[in-house]
Amino acid sequence: MKYPEKIHHWIADNEVALSDEETYLPKYNPANGSQLGLVAEGKEHQIIFMTAIAAFEDWSRISVIKRSEILRTATQLMESRKQEIIEIVALETGKSPKDASGEVQAAIELGYFIAGEGRRFYGQTTTSAIPDRFAYTIRQPIGICALITSFNTPIANVAWKAFPALLCGNTVIMKPSEYTPYTAIWFAKVLKEAGLPMGVFSVIQGGIRTGRFLVSNNDVNLVSFTGSVTAGREIAEMAGRRLARVCLELGGKNPLVVCDDADIDWAVECAVFSAFSNAGQRCASASRIIVFDSIYEKFKQKMCDKTLALKIGFTDKDNLGPVISQKQHDQILQNIQLAWEEKAKILTGGRHFNHPEFPNGYYIEPTIIEEAKPNTQISQKELFGPATCLFRVKDLSEATVLANNSKFGLTGAIHTDSINRKEYFKNHYRAGVISINGPTCGSEPHLPFGGLRDSGNGRREPGTQALDTYSEWQTIYEKYDLNLI
Repeated sequence: MKYPEKIHHWIADNEVALSDEETYLPKYNPANGSQLGLVAEGKEHQIIFMTAIAAFEDWSRISVIKRSEILRTATQLMESRKQEIIEIVALETGKSPKDASGEVQAAIELGYFIAGEGRRFYGQTTTSAIPDRFAYTIRQPIGICALITSFNTPIANVAWKAFPALLCGNTVIMKPSEYTPYTAIWFAKVLKEAGLPMGVFSVIQGGIRTGRFLVSNNDVNLVSFTGSVTAGREIAEMAGRRLARVCLELGGKNPLVVCDDADIDWAVECAVFSAFSNAGQRCASASRIIVFDSIYEKFKQKMCDKTLALKIGFTDKDNLGPVISQKQHDQILQNIQLAWEEKAKILTGGRHFNHPEFPNGYYIEPTIIEEAKPNTQISQKELFGPATCLFRVKDLSEATVLANNSKFGLTGAIHTDSINRKEYFKNHYRAGVISINGPTCGSEPHLPFGGLRDSGNGRREPGTQALDTYSEWQTIYEKYDLNLI
């Protein structure tokens, strides 16, 4: 497909510039470093809120069944135009078509699941202690939802937030990452064709300044954000001043524990996939691999061999692609260099990968780091890139203590054949998601995803729990008199 020369905002069912003096940011292709186009920087214009406010009353009064039918139609359109969005995601992120296709399929499955919840928009009916009265609960929309998405899975992240927000009767203002701006515009066009009323879904482009403008507006009733801890804290503080609801998914430093009774080959497979798929740009990436001492050397050799065999590029024959930007590329390498200066060993990678055809692409060799101290920056900071640390422990107790030695608590995995060890880890490792004999990453549309501590604030997306994020519970008491018939 031909990528647009300029990417604007989406307001009142049209791509628009917010002023005649619109300024632009360059958007680069991570795979080759070439400029794809220009992205508008959002200005502080109230029209974006006026449109959402005007659309809210009518949209919120449409039956949830009708709203779900519109979302199902949108999902069907996504499916029929799958190749279009695969190409957009691949261009914006540098992913291979195969990886982009997997992400798009996840968004489609999420769309169908949430649309189906329109027929299961359950409340509760119960008795009352007062005679001749009963009570019931129903869901009500919250209002205007500001949805701020990440670059690593752009269409999946858009679907993850937008589908449940819209099903619940809210109007949406979305700010996509400035690194993946056109994905959200494509999604907006699909919603329009599916019959979504004008003004219900808007997109405002831009970076940090645009995000602050959006979050600080008093008309915004909910903010959902996927991104860094620093930005998440700022959002929570700004929105908290007016007691607006906030949903935060802020990343992790996820451990994968390998016990001495594990299937080592399968554990290696899961560790390499968890650490390096999507170039490590997953909030659920395995950035700490914790291995029992008795099998450590064997595991290390197998993992290094498998990592060195990985192919780097953006075709379907490759295993991992570039990171999203030159800035991200440089920061990751700086952190690896710091680890080396602090006496950690670099077992594989640790350098820029000079692609033979595209030397300006933002590629980094998949990196395994050994003998990093548990409290150093490389062991504690989320790098969001293809780098992981190997740790040696004597037993499960030590492994679990090390796994919990993090400000994050998003995901984790344990590889063992013992039900007792599985139960121990499940009950002692503190995280929102735990995988047993699998990778640290990978979520499903019907299950909640989110973390503890610096990984989030307790709200969950997706699953049916997303409906709790995007709706208010209303309790209704109804009095009756059987004598008045």
